[in-house]
Amino acid sequence: MSDRKVIAVLGATGAQGGGLARAIAADRDGPFVARAVTRHPESEKARILAGLGIEVVAGNSDDEASLVRAFAGAHGAFCVTNYWEHFSAEREGAQATAMAHASRAAGVQHIVWSTLEDTRLRLPLTDGRLPVIGGTYNVPHFDSKGQVDDVFALEAAPTTFLLAAFYWENFIFFGMGPRRNEAGGLTLALPLGGAKLPGIAAEDIGKVAYGIFRSGAATVGQRIGIAGEVLSGEEIAGKLSHALGQPVTFTDVPFDTYRGLGFPGAQDLGNMFQYQAIMGDEFVHSRDVARARALNHALLDFDAWLAARAAQIPLP
Repeated sequence: MSDRKVIAVLGATGAQGGGLARAIAADRDGPFVARAVTRHPESEKARILAGLGIEVVAGNSDDEASLVRAFAGAHGAFCVTNYWEHFSAEREGAQATAMAHASRAAGVQHIVWSTLEDTRLRLPLTDGRLPVIGGTYNVPHFDSKGQVDDVFALEAAPTTFLLAAFYWENFIFFGMGPRRNEAGGLTLALPLGGAKLPGIAAEDIGKVAYGIFRSGAATVGQRIGIAGEVLSGEEIAGKLSHALGQPVTFTDVPFDTYRGLGFPGAQDLGNMFQYQAIMGDEFVHSRDVARARALNHALLDFDAWLAARAAQIPLP
């Protein structure tokens, strides 16, 4: 046990970090042990992690000094932010910068940074195809992460850049699942613009991150985009139909319509889907199923995820 290296895991009570912490804990003979870093070490989710034998420590992404303490003595650290907690791209950028600086200050040897594209590098704000949000961003929850990549590259511990795909859990928890239409049937309505959608089980993101840590320094500096499967809207609806035992039809919602739905983050998500459609095959190819499976041999495709989770999809 004494020669196993510590991986400090931010977001350990959330989707990505939780998947990594559990993957490390499940590999009892592996080279690493997990240290869960959370603002609320007394929470029920933190107690569940502790019950798995995972060390739980306090750390706050808004407080760089607390991260230095949480990272102390760790070989590696998994860094992830949660834009949807506060809807502030500026705060998310500041949190990620604090993570980067803390990793260097603590002497961490390998970071996996869960990032996304800064869409402005491909579509400048003057491009005109996406409505600019707040005068600053195309897709705030993408751009706010991607704009910090240079900080990780220049000012953090050696870093591997991990880019996830659409969570299939959004069909359960984020209100994106099928809804009853006027005829009483089920309709899946997403603004895909005819594009295919790379998707993944959230738990698998953490498992891939574990595969990256196991791969060691060979991945440092690489951008590793992952997905469990890439599907069209019609293909997603067909698989949902089979899993739910009732027909699901797909409607490709116009981007402007989706942006106008009024729920928190609607503009951001509408722009995200449109950006993916504009990028087309380039975006699809940036999320590599084969690379993800090489790092996580138990990677789920959509059918396998549905077999485990379809019963949890609410059908309003």
